Amino acid sequence: MRQTLEEIKFSKEELERYSRHLIIPEFNIEGQKRLKHARVLVVGTGGLGAPLLLYLTAAGVGTIGIVDFDIVDYSNLQRQVLFTTADVGRPKVEAARERLSALNPYVQFEVFNTRLDSTNALDIISQFDIVADGTDNFPTRYLVNDACVLAGKVNVFASIFRFEGQASVFNYLYADGSRGPNYRDLFPTPPPPGLVPSCAEGGVIGVLPGILGSLQANEVIKVVSGVGEPLAGRFFQFDAAEFKTRIFKISKDPENPLTGQNPTQTELIDYEFFCGIDLTHTTMHNAESNGQLSVTALNDWIKSGKDFQLIDVREPYEFEIANIGGTLIPKGEILKHLEKIDPHKDVAFLCRSGKRSQDVIDLLQMEYGLKNLFNIAGGILAWADEIDHGMAKY
Repeated sequence: MRQTLEEIKFSKEELERYSRHLIIPEFNIEGQKRLKHARVLVVGTGGLGAPLLLYLTAAGVGTIGIVDFDIVDYSNLQRQVLFTTADVGRPKVEAARERLSALNPYVQFEVFNTRLDSTNALDIISQFDIVADGTDNFPTRYLVNDACVLAGKVNVFASIFRFEGQASVFNYLYADGSRGPNYRDLFPTPPPPGLVPSCAEGGVIGVLPGILGSLQANEVIKVVSGVGEPLAGRFFQFDAAEFKTRIFKISKDPENPLTGQNPTQTELIDYEFFCGIDLTHTTMHNAESNGQLSVTALNDWIKSGKDFQLIDVREPYEFEIANIGGTLIPKGEILKHLEKIDPHKDVAFLCRSGKRSQDVIDLLQMEYGLKNLFNIAGGILAWADEIDHGMAKY
């Protein structure tokens, strides 16, 4: 049974561990009690989640929930400082719990080795006081936001891309019982699919998630302890390349489907559909449809000896990490090598996730009217997931 705030006690070792908090006049023993009493859920153990979890654990948050369904990969180690080379291949939640428990044995961890979706989000999120969103895709961001609003939880948000980071505190509970703006007040609808690349597609400088994840931890601690002024109703932007920061005010949107003047949404929805994400590579197991070729169908082409052409539009260094053969023509050079594309065969285009290859196909169809082109949905990542489980994922 959960202790009340008044029942929280500290051992001599804990008092020594948290002594630098305790001597802050505004924080002191009461702030530390609130941390120990708190239950915080961290969604994602990636670039943001890694420093966020480390600092929340070191700070003494009493119970930390961790949600992630991924395994540690070599490409994670450039920024996900929670993991080591020895963790590669392990479930992230298990590796995280082991490392964090060694950091602070006075913190309890509850791990959820599962993909957060509309079927489980409310159940998981409702078990915690505050949620920190460390995800890197729009469907999960909208899912976390909506679940937090419906469950009445504060959502400490951050996102990163290349050299830029953003942070805010959504659905903050003010002293008068009112709630602050949420993610949908700022972004009512997601951008068109492919317009904003993920970090996996566009890259991120390794230290940036450390900066933003630490800021997230700071906001969580402020919300829990009641010390300072959280980023509620404000949106922080950071440019690491130019070292510039900006803060914008966020206003409530009267058309917000969750919290507007006439709410229309009272439950979680299909967020992949809402964000226009093409799930062909996971739902089309053996199909050739609308120019999309599943990795299973591609594998069948290869096994059957079908006479087709495979063109990989990634960069040479990516090809070296993992490839399934084919002709390497980077996306930026495709127009220089049109003669290499066979107009008399089916031509399958491959990239990391299916975005760049689709861009190439769209260009070739628009400019040259080619009709024999197929996009390998899900790219090399789908191939690694569904066909060759030993292939490196980066």
